[in-house]
Amino acid sequence: MVLKKQEKTKIISDFKIKDNDTGSADVQIAVLTERIKYLTDHLKEHKHDNHTRLGLLKMVGRRRKLLDYIKKNDPDKYLNLIKRLKIRK
Repeated sequence: MVLKKQEKTKIISDFKIKDNDTGSADVQIAVLTERIKYLTDHLKEHKHDNHTRLGLLKMVGRRRKLLDYIKKNDPDKYLNLIKRLKIRK
């Protein structure tokens, strides 16, 4: 599923650092988290959808790498971000 434009702009406005920020690690993690939540619900209903499962695992890995990057450079920002997104480490 692709996020609707309104949902994506809301996520970007909530997590942006600067005015024209669309690609920072915070924004990327927030968008990936929303897509992961949707795909998790989708896979609960469609258990044999292996193509989607592979995509989900790739997204989780990409989000994990971005979170590790933030944790290495700014641990306080990392803790704040996982608290805001309600994800666990």
